[in-house]
Amino acid sequence: MGLPYRLLVKPSLRLFDSENAHKLSISFLSKFCENRFSQKMLNSIYGAPSLPVNVFDRIFRHPLGLAAGFDKSAAALSAWPALGFSWLEYGGITRYPQDGNPKPRMFRSDKDRTLINRMGFNNPGVMSVRDSLISRRSAGKWPDVPVGANIGRSKSVDNQRAPSDYADTFELLYDHADLFVLNVSSPNTPNLRELQEQTHIREVVNACVNVRERRNGMKPIILKFSPDLEKDTLLSCAGSAISAGIDGFIATNTTISRPVPKDTRSRKILVESGGLSGRPLHNKSVEMIGELYDTVGEKVPIIGCGGIENTETAWSSITNGASLIQLYSSMVFEGPSVVSSIIKGLKKKMREEQFDNFHEIIGYSR
Repeated sequence: MGLPYRLLVKPSLRLFDSENAHKLSISFLSKFCENRFSQKMLNSIYGAPSLPVNVFDRIFRHPLGLAAGFDKSAAALSAWPALGFSWLEYGGITRYPQDGNPKPRMFRSDKDRTLINRMGFNNPGVMSVRDSLISRRSAGKWPDVPVGANIGRSKSVDNQRAPSDYADTFELLYDHADLFVLNVSSPNTPNLRELQEQTHIREVVNACVNVRERRNGMKPIILKFSPDLEKDTLLSCAGSAISAGIDGFIATNTTISRPVPKDTRSRKILVESGGLSGRPLHNKSVEMIGELYDTVGEKVPIIGCGGIENTETAWSSITNGASLIQLYSSMVFEGPSVVSSIIKGLKKKMREEQFDNFHEIIGYSR
């Protein structure tokens, strides 16, 4: 299934810089996957088997979803279920339109299997995204899988006003997602990571929980952490978030740390500033998943994100405490067949290890 991608699509995308290649991919998927025939065709090639898991009082057909950042403006929502994902997360979305940081701002190192971006929450703003989502739903083109919205702080808003900024975006998108991720950990918005402190976290979460209560809703609110946090800070922030009403955590966002370069070309990419995702992030992600699971795993679910590219990396995230998992970079390096490959591999490994259902392997290694 991955052969056409590796032989045709991936070499073609290498003719463009990373951001333009990404734009081309989203543009194609947003047009091609808007009709049922195209969706069925893609699903017949890339569809993943069922491996049910119950998280946030919802049944997910299997645990693997698309991470935020790939479909920033929610332009290609119909494509992701067709490519095998059981859930998806669009965004990050901010209250106001943002151009993001100056270009170039996205870089790819094939040898390291890593991406570096300093996009800076470039998006058309919540009002524009909401209008497009309303049109999609009214046209009967809403995906039949759980949809998450990733919310970021507007660059023009300082951290003191962050709670109301997040809450405003949350309220405007409330009817247009099934779960919400509060992104306080991107390295590409000035001072954003300073929100990863007990008081700030509590205020941001409280503001969104108040909106949810006013709407009489039960939609999950999830907090996404940086992999660069010290353990004590991570756990204190997690405790504050839970006391404020958070429903789950994502471990992790991108990192500002760098692996040892493999060669000269690798070195040129790795010196770029921004958040690194992909293979080098995985071990740190798993470490944080385990730290959260050991401390709060009985209270809220954890979503594993970072360097998930095959059965082994998915297995390590789940057995260390992740109830759901997400990927981004491996879509670039492996193509859409990676989704089906991972789920088939998990099912096979469960049979070999004599597990009867998916819930048995969550946190098994702890």
